[in-house]
Amino acid sequence: MTDHLLPHDAALERLRLLHPKLIDLSLGRMRRLCAALGDPQRNFPPVVHVAGTNGKGSTVAFLRAMAEAAGLRVHVFTSPHLVRFAERIRLAGTLIADEHLARVLETVEAANAGEPITFFEITTAAAFQAFSEVPADLILLEVGLGGSLDATNVIEAPAVSVICPVDHDHREFLGDSITAIAGEKAGIIKRGRPVVTGWQGEEAFEVIEARARALGAPLTAMGRDVDAYVTAGRLTVQAEDRLLDLPMPSLPGPHQIANAGVAAIAALALHLPEEAIARGVETARWPARMQRLTAGPLAARARAANTDLWLDGGHNAHAARALADALRDLQARDGREAVLICGLLTNKDAEAFFDAFRTLNPRIIATAFSADAASPPERLVSAASAAGLRASAAESVEAALDQALAVEGLAPRVMICGSLYLAGEVLALSRETWPD
Repeated sequence: MTDHLLPHDAALERLRLLHPKLIDLSLGRMRRLCAALGDPQRNFPPVVHVAGTNGKGSTVAFLRAMAEAAGLRVHVFTSPHLVRFAERIRLAGTLIADEHLARVLETVEAANAGEPITFFEITTAAAFQAFSEVPADLILLEVGLGGSLDATNVIEAPAVSVICPVDHDHREFLGDSITAIAGEKAGIIKRGRPVVTGWQGEEAFEVIEARARALGAPLTAMGRDVDAYVTAGRLTVQAEDRLLDLPMPSLPGPHQIANAGVAAIAALALHLPEEAIARGVETARWPARMQRLTAGPLAARARAANTDLWLDGGHNAHAARALADALRDLQARDGREAVLICGLLTNKDAEAFFDAFRTLNPRIIATAFSADAASPPERLVSAASAAGLRASAAESVEAALDQALAVEGLAPRVMICGSLYLAGEVLALSRETWPD
């Protein structure tokens, strides 16, 4: 099932043709277009700018829930979308209306005057234009790729910069080494503006710390200055000057302890009250990140087999390790075997992804999905087998689920994972599961 034709669809397709390369990191085109729009970003309310390899979206989701629990009107820009483009732009708590999106796309298209510009750049400008038209108290801005040359990095003085854990991904754009990748992420740090960083490896932390020191940016680092951990079934966040006793995060998985902790420290930097932080931790939602599917046709099949079905869009080795830990926790509760229905893009390190599951030893069913760069299932079967896992292929996610559930005895727990494109395809199957 796909979305019906919307007023902005034609404009989006035109905008895709304005630059021959999907990704071309640069700030020149974005600055030119922002200037043509009157530089809306210079009149924004306080901005939290969030970069990192993994955890950006979840951290933004926690921060949004915390800020809204404090009564703030919050604009949010995230990417990519799962089902509808409007998911990328949230205005004062609500996804941008189709008609409003159509209008701002027309505005930025006219301001760009046919000049070369990437799709992400011009749609980021559209978000900035929409933000300028609706009052808000706070903006949460997720980096698209990297940091230093990302289109969002025209923000000059964020209230807080947040750098989530750095790991290998998008090597073709950001470099092969952790040092190079961390340098790109650290590019969002601005002179004199506070920075909060999640747990980092030594190489990444040294780069981030050096950048912050060079710019006189006060750095609060998880694991050095602050911490987050579970105590007696509660989330404890140890800040620099206090101890927060919070509910367990609404988003499942051990890795969400870290994301919620980073969000809480950033929220303290914004002077949000502790009760709002607590409320945000237990109410945040973020689709396709360890999301249990309870609606739609695939969930109905799993329910009929008396098992649970999950969805996760993590697509690199770091995300796979977090997912393996989450599945291990679930398996300890009921002993169910895990089956991964997996699809990845061809530019991902499939062997490293599957290697993260070696000790969990799940069954792998590689599936095809609708993306130009989707990896052939047979290639994923080879990569999973090289990691020592049992693997087979299926022509669709529906066929893969049937294959996963065709067992005697206790039905396995099924996780659809590996690509946000695949996750979006799954959520698009039913209006009940469209992100809102």
